[in-house]
Amino acid sequence: MTSHTAERSLGTDVQVAKGRRRRGSGWHAYLFVVPSLFGVVAFLLLPMVIVLVLSLFDWQLLSDPTFVGLDNYRRLAGDGQTWHSLGVTIAYVLLCIPLQTVLALSLAMLLNQRVKGVRFYRSLFVVPWMATPIVLALIWGWIFDPRDGAINSALALVGVTGPDWLSDPTWALPAVALVSVWQYTGYNMLFFLAGLQGIPKELHDAAETDGATPAQRFWRVTLPLLNPTMFFVSVTNLIGSFQVFDTVYAMTDGGPSHTTEVINFRIFQTAFKEFDFGYAATLSTLLFLIIFLVTMAQVRFFGKRTTYDLS
Repeated sequence: MTSHTAERSLGTDVQVAKGRRRRGSGWHAYLFVVPSLFGVVAFLLLPMVIVLVLSLFDWQLLSDPTFVGLDNYRRLAGDGQTWHSLGVTIAYVLLCIPLQTVLALSLAMLLNQRVKGVRFYRSLFVVPWMATPIVLALIWGWIFDPRDGAINSALALVGVTGPDWLSDPTWALPAVALVSVWQYTGYNMLFFLAGLQGIPKELHDAAETDGATPAQRFWRVTLPLLNPTMFFVSVTNLIGSFQVFDTVYAMTDGGPSHTTEVINFRIFQTAFKEFDFGYAATLSTLLFLIIFLVTMAQVRFFGKRTTYDLS
């Protein structure tokens, strides 16, 4: 009994010593976090704080900042042009997100088949995402040209006169949204493809054995198990769509008649054309709050419907 007690005591002492060494040397692990932490603080948290503080000032760039408290936010409440820009942004998001998601998922399901050349097609659909938005906007500006553009030339072959896409208030925003959908559909397809390949084949086999039709297998097996992927794609797409700027800037410059003036373009105009940096910071704060609230709503919606355990 004495020897067993001594061994047990010795084992306890060894474990305590190891625990002390781990606690004593744990700070080394934080050294590996420092570079990433510095990036987060310097390029994310600090700019957010600066913008929030700047929104409380009146700063015309060439003059000294003047503290005005909440005056910029009171001005925002009655700024009809900003609320119009926010409405345009919401319309743009509603045009992009559903179509982009449906197309990306459809492509992923088509390219999840074992057919010849499937890897080539997977790569091909990602190419638009690799191009810069400014270049794509210039190319699509030519495609939408009312006289010599590819779309109107194709319509003319069947006797249809196409509109002046980027100068018509009715068609300008859908045209810009179409470019975004075309650019990012292939990128989102990759995530859906990864999600589809992560679903165990046995689940589909079991459903098929039970007599489920392909449509039933999609709605009751595939789609519920794609919720983690759907969550990621929805959140990132929504954030990106709310922050759209370069495509609008290159294709329409906010026109015609402000019909494509999204909120980010409005911020740009306020800061770099009107030189009202304090109010531009207020608009940026508004955009951040909207994105944050919508993202939190998505987190809550998907959180109750998402499972990450497929075992």
